[in-house]
Parts: sequence; structure tokens; C-alpha cells
Amino acid sequence: MKTLPILRAAAVRLGSAAVVLLCVATVAFFLVRLSGDPVKVLLPPDATAAQEATLRASLGLDRPLAVQYLDYLWGLPRLDFGTSLFYDQPVATVLLERLPATLELAAAALAVALLIAVPAGILAAVRRGRAGDTGVMAGVLIGQSTPPFWVGILLILVFAVQFRILPASGYGTAAHLVLPAVTLAIYSVAVIARLLRSALIDVLGADYIRTARAKGLGTGAVVLRHGLRNASLPVITVVGLEVGSLLGGAILTEQVFAWPGVGRLTVEAVANRDFPLVQATVLFFAATFVLVNLLVDLSYTLLDPRVRVAE
Repeated sequence: MKTLPILRAAAVRLGSAAVVLLCVATVAFFLVRLSGDPVKVLLPPDATAAQEATLRASLGLDRPLAVQYLDYLWGLPRLDFGTSLFYDQPVATVLLERLPATLELAAAALAVALLIAVPAGILAAVRRGRAGDTGVMAGVLIGQSTPPFWVGILLILVFAVQFRILPASGYGTAAHLVLPAVTLAIYSVAVIARLLRSALIDVLGADYIRTARAKGLGTGAVVLRHGLRNASLPVITVVGLEVGSLLGGAILTEQVFAWPGVGRLTVEAVANRDFPLVQATVLFFAATFVLVNLLVDLSYTLLDPRVRVAE
């Protein structure tokens, strides 16, 4: 019976997610058409008006906008996003070819962010007001103030050009993954470390923490066994949000490092005025963000029984 409120809340959130994705799909559909006529990009500059009209008709762009919109919505439940104007392939096929690279980059960046941010946040909380705390907070300030694309260029100049120990661009090996993953992770490290520090400081001042210390538990056991779990709820929320940020931030990072993922594909699609492909990539980023946040909401009850998902 305890699962009923969770299932009910999941159904409500799924309905809300569907509405959000419908709004995103609608906005993407109409806004992308303000970028211009894709026929002008697909045909050479000396193409005649008759050639343009023929191509526009073959692509279905001569139909009323309302008809195009309804056809687009009709295909969404079947994951039919149409045919790419530039690649002349189903959009789903093109997107799936680039998806593994983006997921690999986002997963690596998230792993790097957590490996650095969690120990840094714990250190700053335990050493509050001391040199360790000051150093971590200084790093957090720098990480949040530095544009990722600038960090990427700087890392290329240092590790690829100056020392020549890592490749500047490309895809396929672990070495190619290091620089883009670190670049993408830096901002997330700053956000997670700062929030974890704040949450841990609040928890470590609680009565049950003082009781645990009075029973003779060491600092490590108190922080990791009692403090970290109770400080994890706001951190998990931010980590969920950061997953969406990592995917969105991958657009610039993939461009800097020539990473063949969905982010770079989005930039190419916008430049080529590939309407179906732009719509699909925007919807992909939005769906990922919504799904991760749904999972974060529903995971609260697993981490803290006192939390009840709203019905």
C-alpha cells in the first residue's frame, strides 16, 4: 500500500512531463522556422526559382504550416521525427548514431565532477574556516566564474599543444575523452561542492551528530555514516539538474573538441536549417532533463523515509 502514493505521484509527474515536452516540441517547431528557408542552403546560389519550388514541394515545405505541425505531432508518439533535410536519412537514425558519443561524454564528465566535488565538499565542511575550506571555496569561485569554452581552449593549449600528452580533438580512445570531460565537469564540480559543503555544515551541527561524537565515533564515521546521507537530498537534486546542464553544455564542448555527439549535431543542424533534426535534438535534451528530474523526485523516498512524494 505504501507504493500507491509513489505510483500516483509518478503518474502525475509523467503527465506533467508530457505537457512540458509538448510545449517544447511546439516552441521548437515554430521558432526553427524563423531561421530562414532551408532550400536556400540545400541548393546552390544560382538555382532558379523553379528548382527551389520543386525542392520545397518534395520536402513538404510548401504545405500549410498547420498541416506540417499536425504531421509533426502525429509522428512524435511513434518516435517518427521525419527525414533529415541535410542527411536525407530518418532523423532518429542520425540522432542514434551520435547519441553514444554524447552519453559517453556526459557520463565521464559527471563521474569526474562527483570524484572531485564530493571529497572537496566534505573537506570544506569538516575544515570550516581553515585553509582547506578556503582553498576549496576559492576553487569553487574560479570554477563557476570561468566559461567552459575558454577552459577547453586553455586545456588544449597546455596539454595538447605545449606538452603534447593528450589529443586536441577527435573521438575513439580514452585519451580523447579526458580534456572534453574535464572541461564539461568543471562548472558542475563547483556547484556540487559548494552545495555539499553547505548541507554538511547544517547537518554536522545537529543534535544526533553530537550524540554520535559523544559515543566515541571518529570524525570519518560520523561524517560518512551519519552526516553525508542526511546531507545528500539537496545534492542529489542538484546532480539531477547538472545532468541536464552537462548535456546542454556539451553543445559548446563538443564544438571545441570536435566531439561527434548530439551537441555538435545540433549546431550543424541549425547552420544547415535542418528543421526536423533541430526539432529532434531540442526535444532530446528536454526529454533527458525532464526524465532525470522525475527520477530524482521519486528517489527521495528511498533515501529518506520521512520524505513523502506529493500526491
